[in-house]
Parts: sequence; structure tokens; C-alpha cells
Amino acid sequence: MPLYSAQATQDPEAVYNRVCGACHSGQLPMAPARGDQEAWTPRLAKGMGTLVQHVTQGFKAMPPRGLCMDCSAEDYQAIILWMSESKPGP
Repeated sequence: MPLYSAQATQDPEAVYNRVCGACHSGQLPMAPARGDQEAWTPRLAKGMGTLVQHVTQGFKAMPPRGLCMDCSAEDYQAIILWMSESKPGP
């Protein structure tokens, strides 16, 4: 039986800068911006499993896998937490 790591293998900020920021930096009103607690709170209330499923399968305007073809479920979870908690810098 293979062992599965629950750790993200990629740095959330690096993935955000490479892929996620194109939509989640505030330009698209339907994509919750990084650090926007008002937008993230109701999404997080749905549960991490649901959010990871939305990213993986695509949801509304979000393309499948969020265009990160090398991200794992653990990477998505880490990125979602990072985006929902971190405040945009200057």
C-alpha cells in the first residue's frame, strides 16, 4: 500500500504568483482576492474538501485545476489557506 503525504509539495506564494494571481489579484470580481476576508469566509465555510473539489473540477468561471496542472490536492489546500489568510503587499 503506498504512503501518501499530506504535505503540499509547492510553495503556495510561488504557485499564486505563477498561476492563481492572474484571476485572484482583485481584477475579477467573481474570484475572491487574496486576503479578502469578506469574500473568503463564506467559501471556507463550505469546507476545504468542497473548495479543493471546485478547484480540481472547475467551478463557475474557474477553469479545471485552476490552470495549475502540476498541483496536488494538498497544494490546492495550502494555496487556498494562503490566499484566504495573507494580506496583499504593496
